[in-house]
This record gives sequence, structure tokens and C-alpha cells, in this order.
Amino acid sequence: MVAPQHFNVDGVSFSYPGGNRVLTDISFPVPSGSVTGLIGENGSGKSTLLSLIAGDLVPDVGTIITPEITGFIAQETSLPFTAPAAALIDEAVEELRDIERTIGVLSETMASDPDAPGLADQFDIALARAESSGVWELETRISTVLAGLGLANVDLATPLGEMSGGQRRRFALATLLLRPVDGMVLDEPTNHLDDEAVDFLVAELEAFSGPVLVASHDRYFLDTACDGLVDLDPSLGAEGGFGEETRQGQRFSGSFTDYLAAREARRQRWASDYAAQEHERARLEKAAGQSEEDVFHSHENKTEIRAASKFFADRAAKTVGNRLRSARANLEALERDAIPRPPARLRFHGIPQHDTASLGEPAVNAKDLAVPNRLAPLTLKVQPGEQLLVEGPNGSGKSTLLKLIDGVITDFEGELLIPEELTIDRLEQDDDWKDLSQTAEEIFSARTPKGTPSLVEMGLMTEAQSQTKLEDLSLGQRRRVSLGIILASPPDLLLLDEPTNHLSLALAEELESALLDFPGTVILTSHDRWIRRRWRKRKEQKDNRATLLSLKTLWSSEVWRDED
Repeated sequence: MVAPQHFNVDGVSFSYPGGNRVLTDISFPVPSGSVTGLIGENGSGKSTLLSLIAGDLVPDVGTIITPEITGFIAQETSLPFTAPAAALIDEAVEELRDIERTIGVLSETMASDPDAPGLADQFDIALARAESSGVWELETRISTVLAGLGLANVDLATPLGEMSGGQRRRFALATLLLRPVDGMVLDEPTNHLDDEAVDFLVAELEAFSGPVLVASHDRYFLDTACDGLVDLDPSLGAEGGFGEETRQGQRFSGSFTDYLAAREARRQRWASDYAAQEHERARLEKAAGQSEEDVFHSHENKTEIRAASKFFADRAAKTVGNRLRSARANLEALERDAIPRPPARLRFHGIPQHDTASLGEPAVNAKDLAVPNRLAPLTLKVQPGEQLLVEGPNGSGKSTLLKLIDGVITDFEGELLIPEELTIDRLEQDDDWKDLSQTAEEIFSARTPKGTPSLVEMGLMTEAQSQTKLEDLSLGQRRRVSLGIILASPPDLLLLDEPTNHLSLALAEELESALLDFPGTVILTSHDRWIRRRWRKRKEQKDNRATLLSLKTLWSSEVWRDED
């Protein structure tokens, strides 16, 4: 029997002990030559599904088909810390070197006994495997993969335990790319990769002939590498369902850009269907409340003959009764199958109480601002209403800069001037909740002005989620609470530190869209290439609000602005 050269997930459901259902009736294929992205908020089940496919977990129901040799890289590598990198590379290419050794043995045997039966056929098979697997270019291939993942300058004798987490992660990815496999399963493969390494990985996956399933939050990677997406967030509908729109594991064809277009089309159709439903509801409610006086505005006798008068009265009563029964029956049917209200689009529900442009001075004015070993000397002016994106490698001082502006760090060198009347709020990179015993809505209500729309009304949570204790919510759901607090009462100066961390990709898109309409000043840090690409596009389109601060290294920084 020929082994399958594709992935197929059919009707898979899975619950962890204690009844915590993570996956429900997931079905989708990944054909050979396809790179399918698996997306969803943290806690939606991406890593669980990949573990099921890898065979580390067993589904409660459903079947999973995989190629015979499937390469798997987890989000956190389990490679032994005592092993040198060279041993890992050797293990990955051992099968290919076995082919080379087999050819050597067969060559020697043929030289000593050329007429041995079947020897020529064995040699031809081994030679064909060597050519198809790239055995002859193996050393060059190893060098190419290591260089492509930014590992060329790492001594292969170095034990993994002496490397950074990012280096270990990249070596795990390198071993997968070097190993001859029929299919690949990847969990957040672009973590710890710079832009050049991401581009290298995209090229590797494009050249791979087998199926690839990859879970990722990297929108640039998903848009560039994938030809299909599976969304584990049932977020196109609401509680109670909106047909197939709410099914977990919905598959979309095309890139991430195509996925966004498909979601928007579905959302518009949902809004249109809901509007039509509410129009019909109003009509039926009016009809159901009608009486004989409503139907017949005049009760003059149609004839002076008493029998005829009774005839018309009876007919009126029958007509009213039929209409009322029909309207009430139709209204009950509508209520049973009612389409829920579409979730609100993310937006700021308040604006700064005064126009910061009237201050007559910069919102942030820094001169030679520095924190030893954390932020290189920096001179910067941020004008009221400006939106500044701060980019740079880890350790370049992005978060430090925001904490300086927010007043959390007070020990610094240089000058930092911020108008006293300016209100400031900061969304931290990782939420640090002190009390996890309260529900999401309780925390939200306690920290927002009276009369603020609820988390449900803002489109950030379902009713059930909003009434769940924080300790039982995922990181992504907790992030929604933090985001909602800021959206409910935004400051003059909004500081966002990696704001898309832990958010679903759809919600990240809505946040970026909401920022475009926010009139206040924004300083945002991000390593997200998708955001950075969009920011540069805004600059190319002469958006005077969009500026960029590039913290290239600890010792040099540049501020790029359009001077036109």
C-alpha cells in the first residue's frame, strides 16, 4: 500500500482531562505541495491539534492521516542541552549519509564481483535515492541552511545548553529542514527569526514537495508562505451560532490577504442578513399587535340590512384573527432561528478631553535620552497627533523607551520633557494582573468610566467569556480586557508595547484600523513585520501622522521622517 502524501484531519475532537474541550469536529485536508497556515488566538487549540497530528496525543473522536515520515518541530524544543550542535546536525542527515555509504559498499562489491545477481539494480536504486535526496550536495546544503537561519557563525561544538533559546530554536528548525521527510508540521517557526531568516524559511517551504501545516501568528509569513488557512477561532459568529460561520476549523483558500477579504465579505453579509431580519421583526411585531380597529379604519355599515352588517363584522374578525396568528407564528419562528447581532468593530469609545495640538509644544521631547546598557542616547520629538512606530531587535530598548515616557523608569541620562496636562496610558507587552479571581467584566467595569459599553458590546468577548474569572481565561482573552480598558477611555498619549501579542489575527487587524481613526498621539513598539510593512506604506503614501524610529543597535538609532 502506498503511503499517503498528504495530511487529512477528519471530524477530530479533543478534550483534556477534566472535560476541558479544546477542539470540536475539526476537518480539513493539506494536499501535497501545499503550505496551510493554522491560525487562532492563544488557547484556541493550535498546539493541541499539531500534537494530535504528530501522534503525541490521541483524539477523542475522528481520524488523522499523515505521510509516512512527518517532521515535527514544537514551539518549545526538547533537544538535549548537553549535545553539541554538530551531533544534532549529524543525526538529522544520518539517513542521507547512510545512502552515500551504501553506494560505496555496493561500488566495492561490484568491483570485486560484477556478476553478482541483483547488484546492479540495488546500485541503481541507491543512486536514484542519492540524486533525489541531494546526497552529493549535502555539505553545501548544511552550510546553506545554517547560514539561512543565521547560524553560520555559531561553533557547532557548542553544547545547546550554552546557547540562547533563540539559537536552540533555530537549530531545531535546521535539523527539520535537513532531514528527508514526506511532510512537515511546524509550530510558530518564525519565533526568533529575523527578516532574512523568515524569507529563507519561506523559500524552503515553497521548494518542499510534500504537505506543510504550520501554526503561526506571523501575518507576514502567513501572507507570503501559505496558500490556505484554517481558522480555529469560531469568531465569525456569536453564541448561538450563525450557521457555518461559527464552526471551529473553517478553511480559507489563498493567502492571509485573501483570508481577510473573505472574512470581511462574510461580515458584511452577516450585517446585511441581520438588518433584513430586524426589518422583518419590526414588521411582524407591528402585525402581531394589530387589532380589528387597525385593520379596518372605518366601521360604517356596508348596508342597512342587519344580516349583511353581521357578515362584514364576522369577516373582519376572521381576517384579523388569521393575520394575528400568522404574524405571531412567523415571529416565533424568527426568534427561534434568530441571527445574532454582529460583533461591533473595534474602536475608541472616547477621545482625549482636550486637543493636544493646542498645547503648542511636542507631546514628547527627548534630548540625549539614555539608560546605561538598556537604551542608547536618543534625541526625539513626537508632535501631538503623531503616530510613531518604534522598531528594533530584542534588547535595543523599545520597551525601555515607553517606560521612560510613562514615568515607570525615572533613573536616566539626558532630558525628557512631556507637558504636565498630557494624560498617558500604556498597554504593556505582557499583562500583569494582580487579582485573577474576578471576572473579566468585573475588572473591566471597575477600571472604566460609568456608562462605558461592556466587553460584549465592544465586540471583545462573548457573554460567557466576560463572566469568566481571569484565571480561567487564555492569555489572548486577558489581553482583550486590557485592550478594552484603554479603548473605553483613551489618553492624550497612548503607549502600546507589542499590542498584537496574544491577540487573534482578526482582532489585531481591527486594532490597527482603529488606530488610524484615533486622533490622539500614539507611540507603538513592534517586531511584527506586517505592521512595519504597513507603516512604511503609510509613509510612502505621505501620511504625515506616521513616523518611524529605528533602534538598530544598542549604540545607534535613527529617526526617519518624511521631510516633504
